[in-house]
Amino acid sequence: MVAPHPLQLFLFIDRLASGRESLKQLQTQLLHFQAECPFDLDVIDVAEKPYLVEHFRIVATPALVKTQPAPRQTLAGHDLLGQLHHWWPEWQRQLQAGRPAEMTAAPLADSLTCTTEIVRLQDQIFQLEQEKKQLQGQVRFRDQILGMLAHDLRNPLTAIGIALETLELSQESRQEDGEPRLTPALFQQLVFQARRNTRVMDRLITELLQASKDGVARFVLTPAPVDLVGLVTEVVAQVLPTAAGRNLTLELDIPKELPPAFGDGERIRQVLINLLDNACKYTPPGGQISLSVLHRTTQKIQITVCDTGPGIAPENQERIFESKVRLDQSHGQEGYGLGLYLCRQIVQAHYGRIWVDSTPGEGSCFRFTLPVYRG
Repeated sequence: MVAPHPLQLFLFIDRLASGRESLKQLQTQLLHFQAECPFDLDVIDVAEKPYLVEHFRIVATPALVKTQPAPRQTLAGHDLLGQLHHWWPEWQRQLQAGRPAEMTAAPLADSLTCTTEIVRLQDQIFQLEQEKKQLQGQVRFRDQILGMLAHDLRNPLTAIGIALETLELSQESRQEDGEPRLTPALFQQLVFQARRNTRVMDRLITELLQASKDGVARFVLTPAPVDLVGLVTEVVAQVLPTAAGRNLTLELDIPKELPPAFGDGERIRQVLINLLDNACKYTPPGGQISLSVLHRTTQKIQITVCDTGPGIAPENQERIFESKVRLDQSHGQEGYGLGLYLCRQIVQAHYGRIWVDSTPGEGSCFRFTLPVYRG
C-alpha cells in the first residue's frame, strides 16, 4: 500500500461553467508544483459528487481545499491562481516545520483514512436519500392510481343503484293499484345499464388489484371507433335522475352529422360522467347545465360541459387538474378533486387536451378534444 503524501488538495470544478482557460492555467500550475514536491490532488466535478460539496461547504467554483496538513484551508474566487502562488511557500514551510515523517506517517494515514471513510459514508447516505425519494414517489403514484380507481367505482355503482331503485319503485306501484308502471322497453334499458355498469366495475376492480399488486399503474386504452352521439345519450340518461333531483335543466347540442371519435369508449364515458357529475354537484338548484359537441377540424372533436355554478378563480383553473388538489367551493361542497386529474390523464392518453373557461360567479365550461376516427 502506498503511503499518502503529507500534503493533500482537493480541486472543485464545474465542467459546464465558463472560464476554462483560467482553470487550465490553474491545473497546469498544480502539476508544476506536484513535480517539484509530490502531493495528493483530487479533481472533483461538483455535479458528480454534490455530497463532497456539502461536506467541504463549497459555495463557488473553482475552489482549492487543503485538508493536510491541518488546519483545513479553502481558496476560492476569480484570482485563484494568484492565491495559490501566495500560499504555496507557506504550505511548504508548514511541511518543513512539521514532525519527522516516521512520526507523522501513522497519524496522518489514520486521519486520511478517517476522512475517506466519512466521504464514503456520505456518498452512501446521498445515494440512499435518492433511492428513498424515488421509492416515495412510486408510493405516492401508486396511491394516486388506487385513489382514482376507487373514485371511479362510485359512478357505475350509482348507476346500478338508480336502476335497482327504479325497478323497486315500479314494483311497489304495481302492488298498490295492480297496473304496471314500467314499460318493457324501460325495463330492458335498466337491466342493460345495470349489466354494463357491473362489467365496468369488474374492470375497475381488476385494475385496482393489479395496481396494488405491482405498485405501478398501467393505463391501458382499447381504441376503436366511438359513436359519440350514442355515448353522450347514454351518459345523459344516467345523469338525468341526479339533475332532476336538484331541479337542474340539462340541454344538449349535438350535430346530426358527427364523425366517430377514435378512442376507448369506456374511458371517454368516465370523462363525461365526471364532468357532468361535477356540474350537477356545484350548480345551485334551478340552474342550467349544457353539453355540446363541436366538430372543430377534420382531426379533432371538441366536447364542452357548461354549468351556472360558482365558477373558478383564474389562479385555480390549472391547479384543479392536478393530483389531489381540492378547492373550497360554495354550497357546502368540498371542491374539484381527483376526478379532474383522472380526466386529464384520460384525455392526454387520447392525444387530446382538456381545459376550463370560467369566471367567478358566472359558471364554468370544461372543454376537451378527441381525435376523429379516419378509417
